[in-house]
Amino acid sequence: MDAPADDTLDFSAPAMVEGIAHVVAVEGDLAWLEPEQTTSCGSCASSGACGAKGIGTTASRLEARRFSLENHAGLAVGERVVIGIRENALVKASLTAYAIPLGTLLGSGALAQWAAGSDGVTMAAMFGGLALGLGLARLNARRLNTRGDLAPRFLRRADEAAACHPVTFNKKVGA
Repeated sequence: MDAPADDTLDFSAPAMVEGIAHVVAVEGDLAWLEPEQTTSCGSCASSGACGAKGIGTTASRLEARRFSLENHAGLAVGERVVIGIRENALVKASLTAYAIPLGTLLGSGALAQWAAGSDGVTMAAMFGGLALGLGLARLNARRLNTRGDLAPRFLRRADEAAACHPVTFNKKVGA
């Protein structure tokens, strides 16, 4: 017998990486959010005696990670929301940030070593390749940002007991 269509995964929709954020400000059509702290920092038994204060504390790191979303859902200050970003956007961003500069650095170094055979020339070529790679990565990041590929999306309001689910697949629920 064939399985009912309702029990199959919907592979047409991309997987989303979800996170929970707090609405900290609303300015016109924009809602400003801060991600909820999900690491163990601040929750261990010795957090009161921890020397990590001032620069780099949880509060300053979260404020630096503040981001805005268009407020189509009528969000209010203090609400917890679930935001998501496509899983493939994380791959694109990491390839842009790491693979492009590293690839141009190593490629230019290998080419210079093959052509010149001098360590000084190879080092200079590697620095030039790194600069080129960082420039290309910047252009690609700007293109991804302009297209909206890296922007988080509002998924739903979070209830008080909600926790982050690293990856959620869109699934059709059956009877």
